[in-house]
Amino acid sequence: MSGIYIHIPFCKQACHYCDFHFSTSMKKKEEMVLAIAKEIQMRKSEFENDPEFSGVETIYFGGGTPSVLSSEEINFLIAAVYNNYSVIENPEITLEANPDDLSSERIIELSKSKINRLSIGIQSFFEDDLQMMNRAHNSAEAKKCLEETTKYFGNISLDLIYGVPGMSNEKWKQNIETALSFGIPHISSYALTVEPKTALNKLIQTGKIAAPKDEVAQEHFAILVEKLEGHDFIHYELSNFGKENYFSKNNSAYWLGKKYMGIGPSAHSYDGISRSWNVSNNSLYIKSIQEDKLPNEIEILSTADRYNEYVMTGLRTIWGVSLDRIKTEFGSEYLDYLSKQVQKFLDDDLVFIENNILKPTPKGKFLTDGIASDLFILN
Repeated sequence: MSGIYIHIPFCKQACHYCDFHFSTSMKKKEEMVLAIAKEIQMRKSEFENDPEFSGVETIYFGGGTPSVLSSEEINFLIAAVYNNYSVIENPEITLEANPDDLSSERIIELSKSKINRLSIGIQSFFEDDLQMMNRAHNSAEAKKCLEETTKYFGNISLDLIYGVPGMSNEKWKQNIETALSFGIPHISSYALTVEPKTALNKLIQTGKIAAPKDEVAQEHFAILVEKLEGHDFIHYELSNFGKENYFSKNNSAYWLGKKYMGIGPSAHSYDGISRSWNVSNNSLYIKSIQEDKLPNEIEILSTADRYNEYVMTGLRTIWGVSLDRIKTEFGSEYLDYLSKQVQKFLDDDLVFIENNILKPTPKGKFLTDGIASDLFILN
């Protein structure tokens, strides 16, 4: 097993674009922490008989906003992992955090814990963007937290959002340059997307905010790639850029198809042949765990499912899609299908094949999800 993902389903307020599972009420926070610790303990047998398991390599606190937990609660959950699983000597332990939670005192506290990587949700350094997104922090807090965290942590990632309505290319460049000025070794950057059940979708439908434009997002993406690669960042996944030795080990494991365990409400797990996910309801999750029941559903993945996932994740990364692996793992008929479907993208210079590895060209990178979907096999 590569890692353990722990979903903390609480946020101070709801960002307008977010459709992840969370609650803005902290009433059940203590119960939730105890339930998560119990699920960690309940599931320890899942990998005890796995011959491939050599220890937990990564622990990742995602959400929601994991930094709403106290340092004591975070340490309690890390201890639960160590008490129930074999953990490698130097695991990557990441905490997603928002700038408004990262006071100087809190940063020092975290630096004394086993947390050795921070993923900070900056999104933008401009006040109007943050207000439009309904972020809980302001621009000054964003910059202040980076000034402080870089004193105590070497392994830091920050998130930026592009394709924001009204964001000029110049403004986007300023966002990137501000991020670079702090010497951060990893940047994750995503296009603003409009999910159906979000406040952003409602604001667009009522004409209060303009809809994001694909052509603007594509321009911003090209600027992002050029700027970061010019500062020695490696574009190792569609939305992720890291300096050498600073790739996210947790996320890289997902993309490389390694096994992982998801703990907490709405969290997903993968064991190589099946995928499971916990109920996306805090009260039902807590009640089920208290009754010693795992509140999850399980789906056995078909060969086509596994092929589709490999094509999707492979095309998004620098590791690409191995045609040899397609033939060995899925069979000649899958390779024949892929070869036929991909030809039009080869002709349009959106993908290329080198050393029997299929990868997107610079022109095709922004379009990889669409290209991958055209290569899928329907069950």
